Amino acid sequence: MENTNVESWKYDKSSASAIEAYAKGLLGKTFQEVIDADETNSISERGSEDKKNKGNLGQILEERYFHYACNSDSNPDFDEAGVELKVTPCKENSKGALVAKERLILTMIDYFNVVNESFEKSHLWHKCGKILLIYYLYQKEIPKRLDYKINFVKLFTPPEQDLKIIKHDYDYIVGKIRAGLAHELSEGDTLYLGAATKAATSEDRRKQPFSDELAKPRAFSYKNSYMTYVLNNYVIPSKEKAEPIIKSASVDSFEDFVEAKIDAFSGYTVDDLCSRFEISMEKKPKNLEALLAYRILGIKGNKAEEFEKANIVVKTIRIGKNNKIKESMSFPTFKFTELVNETWEESTFGTYLEQTRFMFVVYKFDENDNLVLKGCQFWNIPYQDLQKDVKSVWEKTVDVLKTGLQVTVDDRGRRSNNFPNASENRVSHVRPHGANAADTYPLPGGGEYTKQCFWLNNTYICSQLHEDFFK
Repeated sequence: MENTNVESWKYDKSSASAIEAYAKGLLGKTFQEVIDADETNSISERGSEDKKNKGNLGQILEERYFHYACNSDSNPDFDEAGVELKVTPCKENSKGALVAKERLILTMIDYFNVVNESFEKSHLWHKCGKILLIYYLYQKEIPKRLDYKINFVKLFTPPEQDLKIIKHDYDYIVGKIRAGLAHELSEGDTLYLGAATKAATSEDRRKQPFSDELAKPRAFSYKNSYMTYVLNNYVIPSKEKAEPIIKSASVDSFEDFVEAKIDAFSGYTVDDLCSRFEISMEKKPKNLEALLAYRILGIKGNKAEEFEKANIVVKTIRIGKNNKIKESMSFPTFKFTELVNETWEESTFGTYLEQTRFMFVVYKFDENDNLVLKGCQFWNIPYQDLQKDVKSVWEKTVDVLKTGLQVTVDDRGRRSNNFPNASENRVSHVRPHGANAADTYPLPGGGEYTKQCFWLNNTYICSQLHEDFFK
């Protein structure tokens, strides 16, 4: 049959808005429909069902819809318009809300070249300063990736308030490389822009310029949390927006700004703060101490825009009169049958700690048992602590589940097990986190056992806090 529509795909390749307008023709289509509609049939869909080839869906759109051959990595895909094409999945979470399924990989970090670049003149910004975002809906029940449907198309450049934080993130990552610490990079170091691991195998390493230590290959990426915020606020107009902490773009460092705001109320008791911010103590709110921090930051609810974008988790720390912390820090329970099928590099707990930045809001009991605000501290787990101590606890836990959980009961009816405990490791341990002993998960070899979770030891958390908090 004669092809009468072979020219219909043409668009102005020098105009970002024209490219976006043309891309909107993808809305509602599956990738298979894009292939079927391409009557030029000039390029085959290479390896389209290879699930490990994550860039393949983007390649299909490049070749079968936009009709250009893949170009060199140094330039944006639509070079004349300075636009980079990024195809990325979203999904529905357990509450039915749309979230980004994964981080957005931007470009590989060349450890030797990046140390000589400023953000404005960087390869990263040249290539990804303007992105054509194409979100498709990932659905586990759909077996063929080509049947995923394209839901959203948006030309995206980070707004000014985001860009200041992204630039700060970039400078931090590059600063660490210049210090010869590329091997200690972690996604938890930064807020919106991350240094994501990007290797074919867990053993892959490459040279870095200021150290003989080999480092994991990494890529600049927008974090999963940031991509979720972009989706639900910049791509889809949101009715319920989180409140911003920074009201203007004049702040140089977000974390310095937050710490200064909290420090301004250092020395106030919880009662003082409740009175100041008109919070009734008759019906004591859940997580009162964290809520007070939000009020200090000018947030009326319990969601801050910057925290949502950066996946910053607020944790309240209480220091006793003896300068010790009573509570260890718990994390969500893990399912035994799922844990044994993980690898450390893709483990739920290890990945969470690597990618999450915490804001500790620190209070201390004074001599009169008043709880006094001492300040706040941004923290993410140091690389060595994660890769040595936490990994060791994770590996032992998996080994216990694979070789056989041993449970003993003493003469008072108290149960104990051979999961790693707090005395074995300075950083982490495993212990129950169910509602009661009857709150269980299935074991890999059959049977059930009380739900467990990983914890960070109270003594370890104490060691990570600033000395001033103990005064």
